Amino acid sequence: MYTTHIGTSTPDSINIYGYDLCSEVIGHAGLADIVFLGAQGRLPTGNESKMLDALMVGIAEHGFTPSSLAARLTWLGAPEATQAAVAAGLLGAGSVYLGAMELTARALQEAREAAPGESKEKTAVEILDRFEATGQKVPGFGHPTHRPRDPRTARFFELAEEWGFLGPHSTLLQAIHSEMERRRGRLITLNGAGAFGAVLSDLGFRWQQVRTVVVAARAVGLVGHIAEEAARGTADSTAQALFRHVEHHTDYQPQR
Repeated sequence: MYTTHIGTSTPDSINIYGYDLCSEVIGHAGLADIVFLGAQGRLPTGNESKMLDALMVGIAEHGFTPSSLAARLTWLGAPEATQAAVAAGLLGAGSVYLGAMELTARALQEAREAAPGESKEKTAVEILDRFEATGQKVPGFGHPTHRPRDPRTARFFELAEEWGFLGPHSTLLQAIHSEMERRRGRLITLNGAGAFGAVLSDLGFRWQQVRTVVVAARAVGLVGHIAEEAARGTADSTAQALFRHVEHHTDYQPQR
């Protein structure tokens, strides 16, 4: 016997998570709402829906990144398989690109679970001490372009405060930011990825679910990159230009 709480079908109906798909979901819920439903087993409230949608919109697109370039190059080689281009763009979601959201959420959630009654200031000190002792980079900080402030961070926190989700994970991350700047004596970028992980945690998402939300948002963003390549055609596409650049600037150095 196989069981699931996700969905079942009959000849004239489809049920997902206890909701009738056609009468209760289609036309009533947005795509981000379905992400929330899958993660938490219920449809979100109005503010939960707006917050999750804002977070996903904020990370769906960021121009030329490794994920978008991988998607474009894959489309160049297999334009008949756009799903392969989307998949290629998502396969690079790791600790450097897109993975910082998960790492931030994990650090915040585990720290709060380990010391639930501790002040955010003391927890922030302990987190930084631990990362400094191991030589690991603190997730959620730094950005090659957005310095000293990431505009997404301010917007995420502004909306979280407005809609009631500037909770213990977000305020802990802000405390870590303050302590880090105090220790280093200069401005440090708290990036959008870090804010995303903190606010998503305050929305009730477990850290193990964070990357699934990230790749769902980025998959939507990749639609535009693939559409742009298709509109230009293979001969004039960005991927073709990149391929030609690499081909013409490669110097073969035989090993001896």
